[in-house]
Amino acid sequence: PPPAKMAAVPLRVCHQEIVKFDLEIKAAVQDIRDCPGPLSALTELNAAVKEKFRHLRDCIQELEQMAKEQDKESEKQALLREVENHKKQMLSNQAAWRKANLACKIAIDNSEKDQLLQGRDSFRQRKTTKESLAESASNITESLMGISRMMSQQVQQSEETVQTLANSSRTILEANEEFKSMSGTIQLGRKLITKYNRRELTDKLLIFLALALFLATVLYILKKRLFPFL
Repeated sequence: PPPAKMAAVPLRVCHQEIVKFDLEIKAAVQDIRDCPGPLSALTELNAAVKEKFRHLRDCIQELEQMAKEQDKESEKQALLREVENHKKQMLSNQAAWRKANLACKIAIDNSEKDQLLQGRDSFRQRKTTKESLAESASNITESLMGISRMMSQQVQQSEETVQTLANSSRTILEANEEFKSMSGTIQLGRKLITKYNRRELTDKLLIFLALALFLATVLYILKKRLFPFL
């Protein structure tokens, strides 16, 4: 085959490789821009991008070497212009790569700061919760102690009430005994009063009879003296 046709095959392959690595670099830069972290993942993505840039640079250098080896000046200049365009595109990709790295690092730093703040807030919340639980436990303990003291007072009052009831019961029993004694005395007094009333009635009857007898005697004497003929 003619020499020009033999050179066209690696030239076309070189173009394809440059386009392929350029697209892969753009996709990798977008992955870096969207990387949520951590830094180890960003480091792996950057290592892959560096490798793609190395391959792209080799392909551009190879294309530049092929351009310099062209026999026709017009083809040579056309290829050199294409090489310059690829170099500019590679520089643009490198700038986008740096910007993506900067944005990703800022996002990861902010995320770590947020996580740290959330951790602090969570720690504070847990600390506050523990303090609240401790305070609640202390309040419950104080309430239980207060209930215990109140129950002790109630028990003491109950004991005093029972003792008072026992004393009252003894007093009632003693009063009952005294009432029984007084009841016997009252019954005896009632009998004496009844007997006295009977004797008084008898005495009144005797006095009445004595008075009647006295009056009869007086009348009899008066009759004999005043009216002897009767």
